[in-house]
Amino acid sequence: MQDELATAVARFPLGHTTMTSGAHAELTEQEILAAIRRHCRGDWGDLDPPDKTRNDEALRTEGRLVSRYRSARGVIFYIITECDRTATTVLLPHEY
Repeated sequence: MQDELATAVARFPLGHTTMTSGAHAELTEQEILAAIRRHCRGDWGDLDPPDKTRNDEALRTEGRLVSRYRSARGVIFYIITECDRTATTVLLPHEY
């Protein structure tokens, strides 16, 4: 998966990328890769405008980055990159 992510033009480092067991069970690899590409480019997905603004500020201040997406089957999921940019996790809302 990391090799496929290398083609994305990232605005920040993702660190070690992982997913929860729930995300693994509910999402396809293609959906996860597409969402991670969007996330690392600063496309925060289905967040409200104030949350998108917080993420844009977090890019400048090294804060936590949170994106929200929906799979083709309607499954909502999050991608979170930690403040220190050492880890990014794909997870479902009930795993947050």
